[in-house]
Amino acid sequence: MDRPSQAAAVDALIIGAGMAGLTCAQDLSRAGWSVRVVEAGDRPGGRMRTDTRDGFVLDRGFQVFNPGYPQTRRRIRTASLGVRELSPGFALSGGGVRRRFAHPARDRHVWRELSAGGLGRAGDLARFGLYSARVGFGGVRGIKSGLDVPARLALGRGGCSAGFIDEVLRPFFAGVFLEDDLATSSRVLGLVWRSMLRGSAVLPAQGIGAVARQMAEDLPAGTIAYECTVRTLTDDGAVLADGTELGARRVIVATDPSSARALLPSLPEVEVNAVTTYYHVAPRAPIDEPLLVVDADSIVLNSLVVSNVQPNFAPRGYALISTSALGTRPIDESKVRARLAELYDTDTASWELLAAYPVPQALPRMTPPWPLSRGTVVGPRLQLCGDHRATGSVQGAMASGARAAREALADEISH
Repeated sequence: MDRPSQAAAVDALIIGAGMAGLTCAQDLSRAGWSVRVVEAGDRPGGRMRTDTRDGFVLDRGFQVFNPGYPQTRRRIRTASLGVRELSPGFALSGGGVRRRFAHPARDRHVWRELSAGGLGRAGDLARFGLYSARVGFGGVRGIKSGLDVPARLALGRGGCSAGFIDEVLRPFFAGVFLEDDLATSSRVLGLVWRSMLRGSAVLPAQGIGAVARQMAEDLPAGTIAYECTVRTLTDDGAVLADGTELGARRVIVATDPSSARALLPSLPEVEVNAVTTYYHVAPRAPIDEPLLVVDADSIVLNSLVVSNVQPNFAPRGYALISTSALGTRPIDESKVRARLAELYDTDTASWELLAAYPVPQALPRMTPPWPLSRGTVVGPRLQLCGDHRATGSVQGAMASGARAAREALADEISH
């Protein structure tokens, strides 16, 4: 879209074309509002972005998509994205041993394999199975109303031993929440684990950015203006970095936490977790299936041969491996490759680093007590939404955007 005109005022100006902003724009447009979305980047999606390089498809940070989320079921035409599933569960690798942890409802041999592989005593497995049954197939209300404590404490209270938590659950959930202390809210843990048990992890054929692109394309033509950075908010809208004034009856900020604070300095600071994702190219895949490999020793978080999920992510004759590590200070690439040699039990000397993506604001640090959903109104005709206002997931971002739209519509009716 061309750069927005100074003269044109709209009902709602949405700052940010991530999943929260796109969801809000969708709902307000459908309600008959005139909506303008301004995005600092050159495409929609926020962190859900995909690059292509020399025939390789690279998501900016390892991301999978869960089509079972309520918001995605309602809004995303998953079939048109050409999604393919990862293998259920994960492989815990370390010390020269790779042991599989799978969903018991999908793999009837899992408990025998777990026990035989040393992934836990029968009592641990049974108690974690009970916890999984409770959060996966019980009511959401029970999760939301439960006492909010650190995830580690909740799992311990559920009967899991310290050894099972540290050796099995912590390495896996470190890759989910991007923190390795299991300090995340137990309510968030319950909701996220429930979604994993009830859904599947998939990758779209054109990368994770295709999800946001579909939502953007569903908006009225000309709704989104890209490469437009907002400098400041005004009583009548906002001013862009180039001085362009945008008029709006209502402004909705749908950005990452630091960008939101730049526009709204009175906001409390949101702690965030960071990650760096490395992409290596190999002449052949180190394993044959699309299975997530988790580092038992947390030198890296996890690794996935993404070309085993979507073969078109790499040109014919090559394999593409995505590996994530905590933080944004790059690990020496040779050390990453050496660790991958151990995790996959293969020679990685010929692997080449194609790209590394540091993601400094990958997830909010959701320590208890963590509100699962927050109101979006922060001032007169001024609102704030995003995953940092919810559960730090695609579902959370979209739910926050939907709430912003509902509260905007309700506020107009009340006035």
